Amino acid sequence: MAKRRRLTAPDTSELEQLEAGFAAKPSISPFETKSSTPPIAQVAAEAATLNGMTAVTDRLALAQDQGDAARWRDAQDAGLVAERLPLDQINADFIRRDRMVEDEEAMSELLESLRVHGLRTPIEVTRDGDSYGLISGFRRLNAFRRLAGTDPRFADIPAFIREAGSGQGAYVSMVEENELRSNLSPYERGRIAVLAAGQGVFASTEAAVDILFAAASKAKRSKVRSFAMVHEALGDLLQHPIALSEKSGLKLASALRDGAQTKLRQALAGVGELDPKSEWALLEAALKTSPAHAKDKTRGGRPQQVQRLSPVALSGGGDIVAEVSAGELRIRIRGKDVSAEDAQLIVGQLAEYLGEFRGET
Repeated sequence: MAKRRRLTAPDTSELEQLEAGFAAKPSISPFETKSSTPPIAQVAAEAATLNGMTAVTDRLALAQDQGDAARWRDAQDAGLVAERLPLDQINADFIRRDRMVEDEEAMSELLESLRVHGLRTPIEVTRDGDSYGLISGFRRLNAFRRLAGTDPRFADIPAFIREAGSGQGAYVSMVEENELRSNLSPYERGRIAVLAAGQGVFASTEAAVDILFAAASKAKRSKVRSFAMVHEALGDLLQHPIALSEKSGLKLASALRDGAQTKLRQALAGVGELDPKSEWALLEAALKTSPAHAKDKTRGGRPQQVQRLSPVALSGGGDIVAEVSAGELRIRIRGKDVSAEDAQLIVGQLAEYLGEFRGET
């Protein structure tokens, strides 16, 4: 039986000699001039390099994602990102509309375009509690509601969500859109200025005209004020106000400045259904019989034909608003149901008061 050889570990000096020998050993390849690095060292170095590159790439991607997210939030806050909103969450009567009538032929064309091409321009809304108030896009919203009855694709509508609230910004956006897409009639321009001022959005009708039509020339704003006067004085009696031409409206405004309001209202009151031509003929006849008033050249600017009094709030909700004009007082009760019996009682008490008032004078 062979005797086992006992192995002993080399000391430090022997190990150093072995390493020096390996380092001095010539390469197998005659073309290699440098000593070869052990494979395991190469793998480790390459792994470390790749790991460092991956970390840089990840940081770059993260920075880009964060930048994109910030830009997205900024765009969303600015109302530049369209979102799909259910139709039943949008209140079309959030603000008073400037356009008074709907062109059915144009609506038919819009419906067909939406069926074939979809909606190319989103509507504009603003947050109103848990729902949304419509600022612009009334026709598009109306078209979607018609189509949704037979096609589920139109159950919601793309919309830009603006932070306009129900103030001046909402009205400016609405007017700007309609002025760009399809010009409003002269009467519609004056009417929306009166309505916005009446809701307290603007300090006065004049201020509403200046802000809503800021891009218009001074002459055009003057014409808008004239039609605003026509609406204030005759709007509740006119059957075809948007049919008034610019010339006709300015003629009425001039007569109203001269004190023809009572005569014109008497001509329109109590008449049956009229077409636009017959209504204007009626107004022209009243203008001819209206006495001419000498203009007071000492007074400049637009005379105030209608003076709007401060609203009086009712304890049970709603309010009372009143307007005073030449020879006329108009009182309206808003936000409260009033029966015919109560209305008759109010009229009787008002008549009694006016009788006593006149008796004292």
